[in-house]
Amino acid sequence: MPMTTHEIEELLRQSFPDAEIQVGGNDGVHMAAMVVDESFRGKNRIQQQRAVYAALKGKMDGPDGDLHALALTTKVPE
Repeated sequence: MPMTTHEIEELLRQSFPDAEIQVGGNDGVHMAAMVVDESFRGKNRIQQQRAVYAALKGKMDGPDGDLHALALTTKVPE
């Protein structure tokens, strides 16, 4: 079942409560997200993105995943 932008943001907000989070997309399967959070400081892009995928709690895993693709941008606040 496709995910809404609100559902994705809610999952991300659980792991990144103080982050700036923007979620976009219109089909619920191919989405985009930007997460700007202090917890990314000192981590490389791979570590940052793994943290975001972990926050999605398996929604992208396997054939039953609700989210097929997520164009992801992670940043540290300036």
